[in-house]
Amino acid sequence: MSEKKESSRTSSPVRELDPVLLKRAVRKLDYSILPIMTLNYLLSFIDRANIGNARVAGLQKGLHLTDHQYQVCVTVLFAPYILAELPSNLLLKKIGARTLMPTLLTVWGAIVTLQGLVTSYGGLVAVRCILGAVEGPMFPGITLYLSEFYTRKELALRIGIFFSAASLSGAFSGLLAAAISKMDGVGGKPGWSWIFILEGLFTVLIGILGFFIIPSTLEESKFLTAEEKEILTRRLELDRPSTHPAVHFNVRDVIRTAMSPHVLFVFAILFMMGANLYGLGNFSPSIINQLGFTAIQSQLLSVGPYVGGFIFTIGSAYFSDKYQIRSVPTALLSILSMIGYIVFLTAEAKYTRYGALYIIMPGVYAAVPTASAWMANNSDPHYRRASAIAFGFIATNSGGILSSWMYPTKEGPKFRKTTIMNLVFTIAIVVISTLNAWILHGKNKKKESEREELLKPFRDQKNHDVESVDSRDIDAWIELGDKHPDFRYSL
Repeated sequence: MSEKKESSRTSSPVRELDPVLLKRAVRKLDYSILPIMTLNYLLSFIDRANIGNARVAGLQKGLHLTDHQYQVCVTVLFAPYILAELPSNLLLKKIGARTLMPTLLTVWGAIVTLQGLVTSYGGLVAVRCILGAVEGPMFPGITLYLSEFYTRKELALRIGIFFSAASLSGAFSGLLAAAISKMDGVGGKPGWSWIFILEGLFTVLIGILGFFIIPSTLEESKFLTAEEKEILTRRLELDRPSTHPAVHFNVRDVIRTAMSPHVLFVFAILFMMGANLYGLGNFSPSIINQLGFTAIQSQLLSVGPYVGGFIFTIGSAYFSDKYQIRSVPTALLSILSMIGYIVFLTAEAKYTRYGALYIIMPGVYAAVPTASAWMANNSDPHYRRASAIAFGFIATNSGGILSSWMYPTKEGPKFRKTTIMNLVFTIAIVVISTLNAWILHGKNKKKESEREELLKPFRDQKNHDVESVDSRDIDAWIELGDKHPDFRYSL
């Protein structure tokens, strides 16, 4: 970037994007928002999936549930969960993350606590339904929130960091459940009840804390200096010139996003990932239990594969950002989980099948952040990006609905039909990822050749680039968004 171009915009020294100052500011930003976002999602995943641990601890027997009724209890969470995702993402900017996210966390913590007090099938269904409506906005909301603080090339690693909480939640959930279930009989309540009560109360405490430490915008951050806020704001303007107060909500943006081929491709990818992800998240203790291990052993043995998922999630997200590629890690990780499903399907020994989970889990869990970043990277401006992210998680959680019916007890321990379906999904993810990258590459080339034609309705000047954007270009960026010739689709 030339000094001439930068000096034409402002005389402020931070406008030159001093690398030392920028690095320090980004690091402080990481320390100030990533821990609390990661903790929020950790609790979200634990509180959503702990029904699997509670089942092993006696929930199904305690409430006299059939397999079908238990699956209904798992499934019913996803319908309101899905319905809440798009509206909440469109409202996040207006309400503000400082208000919306802690409120959601506090309310759903209270609901999880009440889940420990249910005594009937109907009561559990009702509580799970309400829980879904309150938890639904969190994952897409965090992804959209981070996209407002970080550039596109930094996003996969940050999504990977907070999403790694999903892997950690599986590990923590198993350890916590194994310990808490020993409280069986305390206060006249079964061990599975205490799993919900104690984990829900902790969520309430973290939710209350969030009101004091979550900033809605860079300007609200209590940990950044004015100079750091300015340089971070400036780099976001250079990365996304459509970041402008003139951007307002329009239903047309939602419709255009829903009709974009690259959004639909990643929608399909995330649906299949969601089926695999939630299937493992909700049923891994039961899967291990059916291999022939005791209930306590199953809780503890579920920890190891999740640790592998955590390591691969961070590593693949780092790789994705470093080389600015989304399709390759998505495809490679799906090939890894494909190998794991083949081993699980063909093996006979229970220890070999259990070992296959160490291959499946990393491939399934680590692929989600790169695919999510791919969805967030390729839609602009704000409300199109908000819609795309929401659609992505609608797909993921629609896969979650399917996952609720994938592991009936009578088909264990091999779960042949489900394993074959998961195997087909991983193959399809590889194919669609490759196809989407090829199409997006073609779109980038086409925009280069049609640059002047695309910009002609908005301005007469020629040879503008992203760094020379000024007030005359704002209309073009707002209207064209990711179709702007200077917007490069991530591959």
